[in-house]
Amino acid sequence: MSTDIFIRSWSRLANFFDFSEDKRKLITQLLQAYEQPQRYYHTLQHLGECLQWLEAVYQDLQNPSTVELALWFHDVIYESTAKDNEEQSADLFCTLFENHLSPELVQQVCYWILCTKQHQSTTDHDLKILLDIDLAILGASSARFFEYEIQIQHEYSWVDFSIYRSKRAQILNEFYQQTPLYQTHFFQDKLEQQAKQNLENYLKILRA
Repeated sequence: MSTDIFIRSWSRLANFFDFSEDKRKLITQLLQAYEQPQRYYHTLQHLGECLQWLEAVYQDLQNPSTVELALWFHDVIYESTAKDNEEQSADLFCTLFENHLSPELVQQVCYWILCTKQHQSTTDHDLKILLDIDLAILGASSARFFEYEIQIQHEYSWVDFSIYRSKRAQILNEFYQQTPLYQTHFFQDKLEQQAKQNLENYLKILRA
């Protein structure tokens, strides 16, 4: 994926929040984090896709820059064997920005990062969009969705495949049973039908 979207996004954040020079340079550290070798799905590809969706709904957000910050950091720490990736990601954001942004803003971003762990229903307009962006992959083209599933499988290659297949089917079925899957009208209109078809098709593969 081209680096243009990352440079454009981080520059937008740096200008909006008036980042110090060291914070402007954080982009290098963040991009390297998403390129770690244990990642197959939670990579720059995923971050880039999230930022593309962000730009598509930018005008609909009440605080787009806050959502953008949360997207950058929501998977910055990722190890498939860990159960606290979101907590670690939120902690890293707090450590980096607690003395540079308002306490209220830091708290909100950290909370939103934690919300990407369970994807619970919310009444918060911007959080709804953030969570839908994170799940947009489910409504991608059938080819991209299949690639995504292979990427997730690679990240969990340390799990016995029969166990992985059973657990993965359980997770995907939970998404499939959610009606609607997406919390916003925008993503329901754009992706809901494709997502349900992708999930149904892949559940058949996992259960075969």
